[in-house]
Amino acid sequence: MTAVLLAASLAVFAQSKDLALQIALDREGFSCNTIDGSWGEKSDRAFSRWFESNVAGGTPRRGEPAFRSACYREYFASGEPLFRFVRVTASDIASLARIPASASDRSKLASMGYESVKEMMAERGHLSQRALERLNPKVDWSRVKAGDVVKIPHFTSIEEYLASWPRNPSDATYFPEAALVRISLSRCEITAWDSSGGLLATFPCSIAQSKSKLPPKGALRIVTTIANPNYTYTPEGAPKNRPVRRYVWPAGPNCPVGVAWMGLDLPGYGIHGTPNPETIGRPESHGCFRLSNWNAARLYSMVKPGVKVIVEN
Repeated sequence: MTAVLLAASLAVFAQSKDLALQIALDREGFSCNTIDGSWGEKSDRAFSRWFESNVAGGTPRRGEPAFRSACYREYFASGEPLFRFVRVTASDIASLARIPASASDRSKLASMGYESVKEMMAERGHLSQRALERLNPKVDWSRVKAGDVVKIPHFTSIEEYLASWPRNPSDATYFPEAALVRISLSRCEITAWDSSGGLLATFPCSIAQSKSKLPPKGALRIVTTIANPNYTYTPEGAPKNRPVRRYVWPAGPNCPVGVAWMGLDLPGYGIHGTPNPETIGRPESHGCFRLSNWNAARLYSMVKPGVKVIVEN
């Protein structure tokens, strides 16, 4: 084997190991956001957070593939299978939507659903769409039909998380209840903590692009939790002294606030999902805190009105 082919094969092997670790960490609530098998800052942070919370003896040695692989073998390899095969259904195809450009036309939709099966399956698997393509090299995504089979990571569905309230006592360990949520502006990160101060979950988030829209640091509270919210759109630059025209866009994964809304006691601010998960992790929102839809659904399953939220650097 030539040096080039050997290097390529080793890179593929390392990526497959990191893909497995990303999936395992996500199942534990320590998300790198979109899973892709490429190890970066968000994966490092999720791994470090999990390690510090679950393994005695200090912090992990970041950036060492052999150490990550050893941790996966020791702590996760005996778990349930990483992947499942999903058969595309007629209902999946029927639920697809075309999201029009105009605000008025969007308000006439029945649902702001997925626009393609690729988008749907990537979200079900917490994947980037490119990673989904790599997992399914024989799938022609432009011609997917009912009956086709797709390979994706195996996760609890968004729908199950959104249906987790009222809480079933038998689900107490799988849907742990958070007593505190922290939002780090400098790390673009949301963390959930239990009543004993234990870290339950960590999620990359997006914060306000404009510093003027950042909320003040300090304590807030969650006051509303809404699954599958709609969205009221108000066009910018409305003429003065005229009634403001607003449009109500329906619920769905492509709704601007995604599949879950957790409103804060600071008017106009909340934690919510997004139709663009691959953009999460940097300052780009209008002020709210955005999560990928699957992470918004998971956090929604962990909190209820009254939970304290601390905004910090």
